[in-house]
Amino acid sequence: MDRLRGSWQISSMKKLIATLLVLAFAAAPGARAEDEKKQQAPAPKKAEVAIIKTTAGEMVVEFWPDVAPNTVENFKKLAKQGFYDGTSFHRIIKGFMIQGGDPLTRDSKNEDAWGTGGPGYGIKAEFNAKHHEHGVISMARSSDPDSAGSQFFICLGDAGSLDHNYTAFGKLIKGGDVLDKIGDTPVTANSHGEPSKPLKRVSIETVKVTAADSLK
Repeated sequence: MDRLRGSWQISSMKKLIATLLVLAFAAAPGARAEDEKKQQAPAPKKAEVAIIKTTAGEMVVEFWPDVAPNTVENFKKLAKQGFYDGTSFHRIIKGFMIQGGDPLTRDSKNEDAWGTGGPGYGIKAEFNAKHHEHGVISMARSSDPDSAGSQFFICLGDAGSLDHNYTAFGKLIKGGDVLDKIGDTPVTANSHGEPSKPLKRVSIETVKVTAADSLK
């Protein structure tokens, strides 16, 4: 009787081990698949900033891809292509904003057409709830909401009237003093009679996009 009981216990133990092995093998593919999925998942994008080097100093802009993803990507693409290098801030209105990003401003012979240049395309507006205030960078455009291309402006003060009508896509995190210095540039009337044409050229030497954590 003891021998039978012992045989039964051994047999039951073998069955239990076999069952556990089957369950382990059944679970393994799923676990492996989950591991592979984690390995294949793209790493989260690192935050980037734009370093705008001008003849008046440097300004650093943080981007807002959460509210204007396409606008941010367009600006970064143009910057990486060197599109902004050698252009200037062609329109300055004290206390309001400075405007740049027009490729025509590289050549003084095109002065009458400054403010009309661009990359040859427009991007869809991404109006959002961000408030236009000192240091906010936003896209310049014509009366067509989807006409922004490369030209941008940086606010010198509170400009709430622009909220929900222009695509704000970032803000200065460094160089506010440089912004104010540019904003104080003496101006005269432009070809349209607006007192916004700088008497002294303020050039954008380069716009570099770099990882935010690389800043010192």
